[in-house]
Amino acid sequence: MRKTLFGLLAATGLAFATSASAQDIVIAVAGPMTGSNATVGEQFRRGAEMAVADLNAQGGVLGRKLRLEIGDDACDPKQAVAVANQLASKKVVFVAGHYCSGSSIPASEVYAEEGILQISPGSTNPVLTERGAKFKNVFRVCGRDDQQGVIGADFVMEKFKGKVVAIVHDKSQYGKGLADFAKARLNDKGVKEVMYEGVNVGDKDFSALISRMKQAKVEAVYFGGYHTEAGLIARQAKDQSLNIALIGGDALFNNEFGAIAGPASDTGYVTFDADPRQNPIAQQIVAKFKAQGHDPEGYTLYTYAAIQIFAQAAAQKKSIKLNDLIAAMQSTKFSTMLGEISFDAKGDVTSPAYRVYNWKGGKFEYAM
Repeated sequence: MRKTLFGLLAATGLAFATSASAQDIVIAVAGPMTGSNATVGEQFRRGAEMAVADLNAQGGVLGRKLRLEIGDDACDPKQAVAVANQLASKKVVFVAGHYCSGSSIPASEVYAEEGILQISPGSTNPVLTERGAKFKNVFRVCGRDDQQGVIGADFVMEKFKGKVVAIVHDKSQYGKGLADFAKARLNDKGVKEVMYEGVNVGDKDFSALISRMKQAKVEAVYFGGYHTEAGLIARQAKDQSLNIALIGGDALFNNEFGAIAGPASDTGYVTFDADPRQNPIAQQIVAKFKAQGHDPEGYTLYTYAAIQIFAQAAAQKKSIKLNDLIAAMQSTKFSTMLGEISFDAKGDVTSPAYRVYNWKGGKFEYAM
C-alpha cells in the first residue's frame, strides 16, 4: 500500500511539474554560439536572457512566464535548419534569430512551415524578406544590405575620391551580396574597382591577396564579410607595408574587429545602424549589462528589442497565435531599446538609420 501511495504521490508531483511547465511560453534565440562568429552569438544570448528576465520580473507575457531555448547554428546553413527543426519540436512560438543571412534564410523555411514567428536581430540580406506571402512570419529589426551597401559606397566616393579601390568578399550569402550592392553603386557613379576578389571564410593567410593589391596600388578596400577575415586582411596588409583603408558592413561592428586588426584598425570603417547604446531610453538597460561586466555592443540590444516586440505584439492581441502576432506586427509602432519601430508589408523596418563608424582609440565612433 505504501508503494502504491508513493507511486500516486510521485505521479501527482509529475503532473503538477508538467502542468507548471506547460504554462510557460517557449521562445528561442538562435545564432552562432560557437565558431568564428561566437562573439555575436554571445551578444544574441545575453540580449535574449536579459529581455526574458526583465519581462518575467514584470509578470511575463499574458500572465505566463517565458522560457528561453538557445540554438547554436555556428553560421552554418545545414546546422541552422537542424536547429530550426529542434526548436519547432520544442513548441517554440517565436525565434529571435538568426545572425548570418546564410543561416536565417534556410531556417526561415522551417519556421514558415511550422507557423513560428521569426524576428532576426542581424540578418541583412534582402532575400530574407523578399519571398512573398509564404514568409509573412519573417521580420528583422536591422536594415538591409541594399541600403548599407549604398551608404558604404557613397562614403568611399566621398572620403576616398580619386583613390584606387578594390572590392573583396568572403563568398558568403551576406558578404558577397553586400559587396555586390556596393559595387553596383560605385560602378553606377562611374567608379570602377581595380580588383574584385573572393576569399574563403576561415582563411588565415591573405598574403597572395595582399600581393595582388600591392601590385594594383590599392588604397581603399570595400569588404563584404565578417569581422575575423576583415581584421586579418587589415592587419596583414599593414604588416606587408600596404597602407589601405578598409570599409565594411555591420558584421565588423564589434570589439573583436579592433583586437584582430590591431594597429590597422584605425583605418577601418563600418556601416551600422545608429548605436542603441547611445539611446536615452536604453541607458538603464545598458547600465545593467555593464554591471554584469558586459558591454552591450553590436546586436545585444537588437536581440533585446526583438523580444520586446514579440511581447508587445502578444499583449496587444492577447494571443500568441501566429496570425494574431503577424497582424500586430504589421500595424503597430513598438517601443523598444532601439527606439520606436514599425514594419512594412515585407517585414523590414520602416526607418533604417545606417551610419558610418571609424574605429578609434579602442571603440567605434561616428565618422559621418
